[in-house]
This record gives sequence, structure tokens and C-alpha cells, in this order.
Amino acid sequence: MSEESLKDKARDLRNNATSQEDKLYYQFLRRFKVRIHRQKVIGYYIVDFYCHKAKLVIEIDGGQHFQDKKMEQDDLRTRFLEEQGLLVLRFTNWEVDHQFAQVCQRIEEVVEQRVAELE
Repeated sequence: MSEESLKDKARDLRNNATSQEDKLYYQFLRRFKVRIHRQKVIGYYIVDFYCHKAKLVIEIDGGQHFQDKKMEQDDLRTRFLEEQGLLVLRFTNWEVDHQFAQVCQRIEEVVEQRVAELE
């Protein structure tokens, strides 16, 4: 997939986000103390959320991510992102729906730790 078609796909994903992605973004990440990008192209992948300052990727995984083939793809993707010096933080849709405060707290803790380490 070309870089331009990846950008188009990312724009489409932003416009058609899952309810959990919208909830996390609009209720927490949009006003977060450091900038968080939605549906960011990194290499040949599109990540749900990306924080450049913390070198952090945040993924929200639905049920399809727990099928064998998708788990293998996610492992390859995570390895690629980690090779770029990024930390991948994953949450399930269920966690966003039922443990929202804990998800937000974990993101805040990881961002603070990563920013401190990288400065």
C-alpha cells in the first residue's frame, strides 16, 4: 500500500472510529497534556493513537484481535514498532468500556514515565 493510500485509509479510520476509540479520544486524549495523534501512519501500519513526545503507541483491540491469525499480525506489528523505539500499550474494548478510569490512569502514568526517560 502506498504512503498516500495509507494516509487515505487513516483518514477513513478517523472518520469511522469505534465507539471505544471515540470515547478514549474525546473524553480523555483530546485534552491530554501532550499531543496525541489519532490513526497515525508509522511505516506500513496505522496505529490507533500515537504520542510522539513519549514515543508511545496506544492500541484499542476488539474481539478480532484475539483470533490466531490477527494475533500473529499484531505480534509482527508490535515488533516493528518496538524496533522503531516505540512502546506499544494495548487495551481491549472491554477495558475502555468498563475500566475507563484505570485505562486513562495507566496511559497518564506511562506517558509521564516515558517523557521523563526520554528528556
